[in-house]
Amino acid sequence: MLSKQLMKKTILGGAFATSTALAVVAGNALPAGAEEPTALNPAQTEAVRALLRDYLIENPEIVVEALQVYEQRQQAAEAERRQAALVAQRSTLNDDPGSPVLGNPEGDVTIVEFFDYRCPYCKSIATAIRDLVAEDPNIRLVMKEFPILSQESVDAARAALAAERQGLYEDFHFALMERGGSMSEPEVMAVAESVGLDLERLRADMRAPEIEEALRRNYAVGDAIGITGTPAMVIGNTVVPGLVSIDRLRELVAQARAEAS
Repeated sequence: MLSKQLMKKTILGGAFATSTALAVVAGNALPAGAEEPTALNPAQTEAVRALLRDYLIENPEIVVEALQVYEQRQQAAEAERRQAALVAQRSTLNDDPGSPVLGNPEGDVTIVEFFDYRCPYCKSIATAIRDLVAEDPNIRLVMKEFPILSQESVDAARAALAAERQGLYEDFHFALMERGGSMSEPEVMAVAESVGLDLERLRADMRAPEIEEALRRNYAVGDAIGITGTPAMVIGNTVVPGLVSIDRLRELVAQARAEAS
């Protein structure tokens, strides 16, 4: 181990402890209570660097430990930032008039789902979400169209939001989720017709500026809380990225309900 005595012998005229020498070389702040050191000359600086290099080569686990601590701090900082963002964005997440609401509009637990109709994982979780809402009458499900995979995704999202104007958003949404493959315009319109939508009105409503603005707000709030892919959900104070089981969803709903009580 690099000792104070060895550092004293190597750094002529110095009285640095190992932590002080590390701080000088790395350019970091001195440890609490340490005296301000005199400047090292080039030879002394090189000696310290050589000692540190040798020490790290002999003890590489120190580097691994440092990286682990750094990663933990980064994760903690990101979790803190995300929680602050959730608080700041709560109104847009839960009450944006451009986001359709399924389930119980007065439910005691709100699930906000970000999804893309081209996303196979979104299709996989759609049934679990529908079953969860059916079995729990106190869930409020906010739908955030979040088309990020292709232009087809964007067009399908516009069609879904336009379907809300005809009162058929839920039927259209789950019908789209049940389809595999692409979401070309003819395929989307075929699904729309199958659920009873007026196609001429649907095409006109898809061009409404309000729908474009709703999508922009979804992108903005997703970016603010760190949503980078689909599916993703916000349940209470928890951001849930990726595919999860219905049992995990039940646990998160119960947790949100307990936190709110």
